[in-house]
Amino acid sequence: MLLLISNKDRYGYELVEEISKKFTISEGGLYPLLRRMTKDELFSTYLAESKEGPPRKYYAITEKGEEMKEKLLHDWNDLKHGVNQFIQEEVDQIEKN
Repeated sequence: MLLLISNKDRYGYELVEEISKKFTISEGGLYPLLRRMTKDELFSTYLAESKEGPPRKYYAITEKGEEMKEKLLHDWNDLKHGVNQFIQEEVDQIEKN
């Protein structure tokens, strides 16, 4: 969610739709996470008028959220690199036999 919201401010259902393109997720699972991340100051929120109904609560990434996103991307790249090394070692071992 940090990546999605860092690209542009989004409202909850918009996040559900975007994430659902790649993963199975329910609205009920998303909103508690958004609340927690907002409480942890990774997001700020604001209300904006909607053409389709009542105002929507939008989530915007904070400076703290940007810092967390960068840390998580770094951690992910380290993990991915380590896993790729294990896979390559296994492939090399298979090719030897």
